[in-house]
Parts: sequence; C-alpha cells; structure tokens
Amino acid sequence: MQPQLPIDVDANTGVWTTDALPMLYVPRHFFTNNHTAVEEALGLDTYAEILYKAGYKSAYFWCDKEAKQHGISGMAVFEHYLKRLSQRGWGIFTITEADPSSSHARIELHHSSFVLAQPDKVGKLCYMFAGWFAGAMDWVNDTAPDASRKGPPSHSREAQCAAEGHEHCVFEVTPLAS
Repeated sequence: MQPQLPIDVDANTGVWTTDALPMLYVPRHFFTNNHTAVEEALGLDTYAEILYKAGYKSAYFWCDKEAKQHGISGMAVFEHYLKRLSQRGWGIFTITEADPSSSHARIELHHSSFVLAQPDKVGKLCYMFAGWFAGAMDWVNDTAPDASRKGPPSHSREAQCAAEGHEHCVFEVTPLAS
C-alpha cells in the first residue's frame, strides 16, 4: 500500500484538505490521550455509544462525499474508505468478507493506532471504529440502484482486539436486530 495522500494546504487559511474534505492532522499520542481522558470521565459504555453514533454519521457523510468526488459507488466506496483510513494512520483495514445484500461484513484491523499507542492496556480498545463500518455499509445499501439487492440496516461491533492477545482486531457487521 502506498501511504501517499493528496493533501492540499490553503496558504491563506492553513486548512488541510484531502479529496476536497477539510482535515485535521494531530499526533497519535495527542488523540489517544484525549480519547482515553473522555473515556475515563464518561465511562466506557457511555462513551462507546456516543462514538458509535458520531462515527456512523461521519462515515455515512464521508462515503457520500467521496462517491461524488471520485465517481465510484457501492462496495468500491466502502473499500476506498478503508484504504483512506489505513493511509491516515489508524491501522491497516481489510475487508475479508462482505455481502451488502444481507448487511454482513468482516473487517480485519492490523496495527491499530489504539493498540500501538497503549501497549500495556488490555481489552477491546478499538471500539471507536464500530460505528464507522455500519455507517459505510448502510450508505452502500441506501444508494444501491437495485432495491431488491438492498440489505437491511446494519450494526457493527468489535469482535476481537489485538489488545486481548489476538494477532489483529476483527469487526463484524450484521443486520440491526429489530
């Protein structure tokens, strides 16, 4: 994988953009320290729920913008999303299974930024990503040209984390339970 990203910096405002979306560039330790401080203040369950909703919304928005920016659709957008996340230092994301018509997917994450930044912490550290994958899957289904192939709303969860002693993290996307 080539790590190069198209980054444009506006000389007048200092705003960084990639693929016409404004970006922020911060050190991993800065982000992780803020993330863990909020987790400690709110509690893991409350914070995870907030992040899930925000991440879902952000992924959906991102997929919509990127599809238009690059003229791509369907699972190509989801795959592009994971490529960009990988290029931005979150870890290396790979879709190992995907069936949008049934809202199923399995995503592996190697070298998670959360695991790398907290080498002595044990548990499911990468829960922040879960909402992202449901948002991307729902975008794929909501924009499917053939309604008969459109899957139901989805849900995603971190099934395993490298910080639990596994080789890598795994996320599972499944239909949202009614």
